[in-house]
Amino acid sequence: MEKKYVAEPYKIKVVEPIAVTSRAQREEVIKKAGYNTFLINSSDVYIDLLTDSGTTAMSDNQWAGIMMGDEAYAGSKNFMKLQEAVREVYGFKYIVPTHQGRGAENILSQITIKEGDYIPGNMYFTTTRAHQEMNGGTFVDVIIDEAHDSANENPFKGNIDLKKFENLIDEVGADKIPYICVAVTVNLAGGQPVSMKNLKEVSKLAKENGIMVMYDATRCVENAYFIKEREEGYQDKSIAEILKEMMSYADGCTMSGKKDCLVNIGGFLAINDEKLYQKATQLVVVYEGMPSYGGMSGRDMEAMARGIYESVDYNYIHHRITQCRYLGDKLSDAGIPIVKPVGGHAVFLDAKQFYPHIPQDEFPAQMLAAQLYLKSGVRSMERGIISAGRDKDGNNYHPKLELVRLTIPRRVYTYAHMDVVADSIIDLYKERDKVKGLKMVYEPPVLRFFTARFEPLK
Repeated sequence: MEKKYVAEPYKIKVVEPIAVTSRAQREEVIKKAGYNTFLINSSDVYIDLLTDSGTTAMSDNQWAGIMMGDEAYAGSKNFMKLQEAVREVYGFKYIVPTHQGRGAENILSQITIKEGDYIPGNMYFTTTRAHQEMNGGTFVDVIIDEAHDSANENPFKGNIDLKKFENLIDEVGADKIPYICVAVTVNLAGGQPVSMKNLKEVSKLAKENGIMVMYDATRCVENAYFIKEREEGYQDKSIAEILKEMMSYADGCTMSGKKDCLVNIGGFLAINDEKLYQKATQLVVVYEGMPSYGGMSGRDMEAMARGIYESVDYNYIHHRITQCRYLGDKLSDAGIPIVKPVGGHAVFLDAKQFYPHIPQDEFPAQMLAAQLYLKSGVRSMERGIISAGRDKDGNNYHPKLELVRLTIPRRVYTYAHMDVVADSIIDLYKERDKVKGLKMVYEPPVLRFFTARFEPLK
């Protein structure tokens, strides 16, 4: 059956030239960058799929809002607009603006976690786990087992395994669990959603044990779309209605506004508990700024408030998901191993299957990302053993998923760009037996995937 893909629900008003480089130029660039795509200058990149964080193309309405910036040090009217948008669209009472999502993670971790605590979650995220561990906590993965299998097509692979959560409560005691962190969607599982049924069940179990539910709401609109598409009883509900119900099962959330809020910078911590809010406002002054702007300017808060309303428009999110699916379908139809089903913000290549002859300790995903850049100037990123980092004893984590993330910025590229990406990967797959692994020659102590450097094995 012929697949249908919806056209872009926008017109292009401004264009930005992008680099077209030669193979010889890219060989110099990747060598200089230590085979780490994070260390490549954007001026040397043709199609940039490194991240969807802060790479959104803002709308004319948002750019108009930029001119309405009230840069008052305290009590900015743009903060009032942002607070109103968060309350109306997400339903949380209090908001603490931050410079981006990890600023919110830092504050949440400091006000809730004490030495010896455990924080269950549906698969780790790099910065989230780093903040939890730096404040004395231990992350415990309680995602369903299917999430660790790239070929499994469970429609809600982001779900919490309630038995795993319950076992942790029995093992360490509810008083050692300040909150459960639920990512909606789950980035490192391939952008996989959580069902509404699961969110209700998690909320019920947590409340029975006096444990808070905190969302990583970075891509919550994408999660709402998948619920509308896949979960019985939600087909006729609007994205806004589904999102509001999702949020009603949480006590708060951290938000990187650089994703589903459709802006280039900013984030926030949203919570319902007034005492917790007061603690957060004390810390935000130390790390970010006044409680009425945190780490954001007035104009950025205005753009975010407008972006929040735009994000729940069905035509926008339908195209967003469809564009990801288009790239995934092209690759899957060509026999390329990818994470299934295709998630909401990216297509993930299964590097273990792509390069089965390269051991995980020789970084197959990092090498695949480097090879893709060499082939066509397309920048992607590793999400495997390097991103997973080391445990407290200094040993490498060995995640079951060794992935390359092809992250699609919002409202930036066309289907023709996706064709270029797909064709490059298909060509690489034909040459896969010739490729060897990498060795790490520089490793920072924290979040090593950002700045580590590598050399090809001889």
